[in-house]
Amino acid sequence: MAREFKRTDRIADEMQKELAVLIQREVKDPRLGMMVTVSGVEVSTDLAHAKVFVTFLGRDTDEEVAEALKVLNGAAGFLRTELSRRIKLRTMPALKFLFDASLLRGRKLSNLIDSAVAEDKTHKQD
Repeated sequence: MAREFKRTDRIADEMQKELAVLIQREVKDPRLGMMVTVSGVEVSTDLAHAKVFVTFLGRDTDEEVAEALKVLNGAAGFLRTELSRRIKLRTMPALKFLFDASLLRGRKLSNLIDSAVAEDKTHKQD
């Protein structure tokens, strides 16, 4: 019988939980702000690299997002060291922080749907 989850998936889930706590409590850079959400982690099969997908609440412009990503990627070494203390692995994957634009896409789609429904209502009333 096949396993329900691969080892890399279990490691990614644990890294996601720990990174969320570490970023909130340990990263004290004012350029980052307080509202950082770790939305997902993808770990390579050889456990050498990890893509960490984050969202920033209250930061909508590309410049703000780029600045926050720069801060997180600058703190990647510190975060990797702290992760290695909390998660026992032979080698801790190198962290690469990426912006997860799914919330923005979802908000845009929701606005499009709302405007289409409102337009349909006005056409039915005419």
